Amino acid sequence: MGFKFEILENEDKNTLVLSSDKEIYNTRVVFNDDSKSEQFPLVKQLFFLPFVKSITLDKHLILIEKLDFLDWKDVQEEVIDQIEKFLNDGGLIYQVNNPVTIYAESTPNPNVIKFVANKKLVNIAHEFKTSESANYCFIAKALFNHDFIKEIYIDFNFISVTINEKYSWDGYTMQIREFILSYIKDGNQIIDSNYDVQNSTSEGIDQSNMDEISKKISALIDEQIKPAVASDGGNILFQSYDNESMEVKVILQGACSGCPSSTYTLKNGIETMLKDFLPGKISNVVAING
Repeated sequence: MGFKFEILENEDKNTLVLSSDKEIYNTRVVFNDDSKSEQFPLVKQLFFLPFVKSITLDKHLILIEKLDFLDWKDVQEEVIDQIEKFLNDGGLIYQVNNPVTIYAESTPNPNVIKFVANKKLVNIAHEFKTSESANYCFIAKALFNHDFIKEIYIDFNFISVTINEKYSWDGYTMQIREFILSYIKDGNQIIDSNYDVQNSTSEGIDQSNMDEISKKISALIDEQIKPAVASDGGNILFQSYDNESMEVKVILQGACSGCPSSTYTLKNGIETMLKDFLPGKISNVVAING
């Protein structure tokens, strides 16, 4: 049998109280806007109605508070029909989010392990060399409490962690994996959203001041090289191009920073590719560890 609602008498003229013989939610939960309704599809649906001010789920009840510009008698039957249709067509009151998973992945840099999540962590890349520099990234700050961690690089859905040279990842990989998993599952804030916003200088240099060759180099790095580097737990940023010496400087971050194979990658990968795409315009590529 599907959901069927009846209106209960209520002294508050702004609140519509609906009762069902089927349980709505096993405890009382109040929503003053839709910002916390991601796991409550019915609530999210009801907030599309322009007159809804708040919604309360309480066992067999739904309490809907409206704004003052209309009367419930004008819209209550339509609202009830909408709720019943939504639920009886398979819409959910509550849904469990996909469980968080974290897996550890080795990188070409033996000092760096890449921990990959099945959800987005940040909007843009962030690199932290010290605990003090991570004050706005709460998960990085927490990771620095482990004295064997040297550096942290975080981008989209992964965290690359660099271990201090006097330590080995043997015995620490699972510890850090479980730490990151627990941190995220507990609902802790990853980063201050004010610092996780893309702008023209979030990465590299401001392209509006670049010459044409620099723009082409930057585009090639972003489109051809960066995805492969990210798969290894690192990042590459275009820094500068010298028109006279034709030297290109790039910044390496995450697993690429200090990686023993980075010199080989630069000379036999990046430098070769840039020379092929821009013949006669590139002399060499120099890396600056981020």
